[in-house]
Amino acid sequence: MLPETPHALSFLSRPRLAPAFSALIIGIALNGCAGQQPPTSATYSNADLNEQLVMATAWMQSAAEYRALSFQAFNVARLRLDQALEAQKPEDRPLAVIVDCDEAVIDNTPFEAWLIGRNEQYSSANWNAWVEDAQARALPGAQAFLNYARSRGVEVFYVTNRDERSLAATMKNLKQLDFPWVDEQHMMLRTDASDKQPRREAVMATHDVALLVGDNLADFDSRYDADDVATRNARVIQDWAQFGERYIVLPNPTYGSWEAALYKGDFSLSPQEKNQRRREALRVWSGPE
Repeated sequence: MLPETPHALSFLSRPRLAPAFSALIIGIALNGCAGQQPPTSATYSNADLNEQLVMATAWMQSAAEYRALSFQAFNVARLRLDQALEAQKPEDRPLAVIVDCDEAVIDNTPFEAWLIGRNEQYSSANWNAWVEDAQARALPGAQAFLNYARSRGVEVFYVTNRDERSLAATMKNLKQLDFPWVDEQHMMLRTDASDKQPRREAVMATHDVALLVGDNLADFDSRYDADDVATRNARVIQDWAQFGERYIVLPNPTYGSWEAALYKGDFSLSPQEKNQRRREALRVWSGPE
């Protein structure tokens, strides 16, 4: 979790991080050649940086492959839930599933698309306006899986870093999508801290958690919430057996802790500096002989 310094405050107010783009696609979309140097003009703006959202957002909104990955995630989740149900004994605590909301069971890509062409970065005011509109759609397979859990008597807890003040709007959105367990007991939004571990532990104190579903590694364990790329990757390698077993990951190339790691957690960087950090993360082919 980032320290609550002034440069981090706007980051902490979002359910995750500012919009971004996968490092590989950045090189393709911006350069046409991964080795090309970034622009040095002082006029490089947030509008320029937001153009890097185009390919990732278009992929999430239109690619059949994205839908296939989402269905795959929830198909695996159902298999693992069935295994947990089969292993459950009468004396065991009730089973539960913990899910994140944004880009884990609901789709906010219209908000990312809205940023494209605008000379501004993410702001709490803009994000909250989107949340209040309650227009997010269900990810492919999410509604069917969550309602399958309900049909088997498994409770669903929504552990999200949406601000607690958006509880009513978030519940409205989820109810419109016919998601189960949408009540104040099962909605666990952010209050004073973005670290989800205390909320997860509160669920684990009364339930056996069969699965955790998210698009960001910190949706599973706070030890992934590191501000450098190497540490995050090393921890994934250590925990490789958890993925597809207890941890179900949804793809999100538009924003996330992976972007914070590129900046060492410093979102006060200028648009040009952020662009430079993204490019520096690329592994570049030397080119044809």
